[in-house]
Amino acid sequence: MECTVTWTGATGARSAMGFVAETGSGHVLAMDGAPDAAAPQKGGQNLAPRPMETVLAGTGGCSAYDVVMILRRGRHDVRGCSVQLSSERAAEPPRVFTRIHMHFIVQGSGIPPDAVKRAIALSHDKYCSASVMLGKTAQITTSFEVVEA
Repeated sequence: MECTVTWTGATGARSAMGFVAETGSGHVLAMDGAPDAAAPQKGGQNLAPRPMETVLAGTGGCSAYDVVMILRRGRHDVRGCSVQLSSERAAEPPRVFTRIHMHFIVQGSGIPPDAVKRAIALSHDKYCSASVMLGKTAQITTSFEVVEA
């Protein structure tokens, strides 16, 4: 896996803290710093997600992908899946994640709650590289609901 991250502020405003990541698969992701980061001349312009927000979002995407795939392999009628993430970070650098809660909302027809619980556990214990990695510094908790659709 490869990725190139380029600072966009190098071509313009000295205060800009924007970055563009080009992934090995050819996709582009913009990131920016908070306007109040460190000092006014060092902050971003709030034009894109923060880098750590993209880490959190990537973890949610990784785990939701696993949950859908596991449920589909079990021949469950999955029609939707979303995950709401909330997190806490350490107060001092490095400001690693210390707590992450993931709440899954799975939509489908006749999906047993035990199947969803099992799919989430398999994702976090075995398949989702991002959550396994973040679990080294953060306490990760999960909850879920199944919505009949």
